[in-house]
Amino acid sequence: MTPRNPFPRFNKRSARPKARQAGAALLAAMLTVTLVATLAAAALWQQWRAVEVEEAERARMQSAWILIGGLDWSRLILREDGRTGGPDTLTEVWAFPLEEARLSSFLSAQKNVSSADLEGLPDALLSGRIVDAQSKLNVRNLVGANNKPDPAALASFKKLFALLGLPVGEVDLLASGVQRATAGITTVTTTTPAPTTAGAATDTSTTPATTTTTTTTTVTTSTSAGDDGQAPSVPLMPVRTSQLVWLGLSPQTVAALEPYVTVLPAANTRLNINTASAEAIYASVPEMDMATAKQVVARRTLKSFTAVKEADSVLRDQADAFTDQRHSVGTSYFEVEGKLRLDNTFVEEHSLLNRNGINVTVLWRERGAGATLTAAPR
Repeated sequence: MTPRNPFPRFNKRSARPKARQAGAALLAAMLTVTLVATLAAAALWQQWRAVEVEEAERARMQSAWILIGGLDWSRLILREDGRTGGPDTLTEVWAFPLEEARLSSFLSAQKNVSSADLEGLPDALLSGRIVDAQSKLNVRNLVGANNKPDPAALASFKKLFALLGLPVGEVDLLASGVQRATAGITTVTTTTPAPTTAGAATDTSTTPATTTTTTTTTVTTSTSAGDDGQAPSVPLMPVRTSQLVWLGLSPQTVAALEPYVTVLPAANTRLNINTASAEAIYASVPEMDMATAKQVVARRTLKSFTAVKEADSVLRDQADAFTDQRHSVGTSYFEVEGKLRLDNTFVEEHSLLNRNGINVTVLWRERGAGATLTAAPR
């Protein structure tokens, strides 16, 4: 009888399938774990993105309503100022800007808001100001009755261009653009939903407290044809100073004109000598020099003018330098600027208001958002 071998011979053929099955199972397990981790990461990212979008939308809406509240507050101030009457000067309440102030300071003044409720909230800083739009030269004044250039307005703009060191020849280009735009204006009013995305996009509106935006679109048309039988190009009428590049001015010229020039919806508006800068006053009077213009500004600092003729008392050689046709001591158009800053992001709003007695209406409103650059850590 042959003894049994206690160490049987290893069968390589039977071991190979088992090793392959174990490797396939391990690979399947790794793929399953990778797939589950990928799906979990995608779900987590989608959830995080939804939260971020919701927070950004809530912040945008809150900022918009705060700025709308600031605009309504400005309208109330101008309305009460119109109720009291009298000249519009830089010593009135509307002329004092609101420096950056924390909204929490306003909320803490309320009786129903405690300081404990404000803990943990981010600092939101609100600032704004009201500017007399008639303290600047109106570009629309370059074209007078029957869509003809106004010689007095042309002379005023040429004086201003020469004072600022700008090409005087661009005044004729500007007047020609305003003339062509005025001749081809067609106004179309449409109602569109308020924008739902933040960013640098802007919206114009005539109703500040609604969720829809009434936009006035200026479309230019022309009925006369050129030599080639096609209608000549007609520029759009600008509504803001920055849009004067539409009429052919260079961006450098527009930037230099920004503090002294405006675009109002009505022509033949008068310059308020109680709020205008020395440069604007100097340009508005043909024979006036800069020293005299500064004397007028210094005189009104002591006592504001209640009538146009009072300003003539400052002048020695020009008895009728200021006229009721081109100057005034009151204002009908005001610009309102508001800014809400949260950390390094901000939302700005710029509006144009028209005051007729105690009725204050919004002619247009634009809003934009952005972020301030922070210095990189060292």
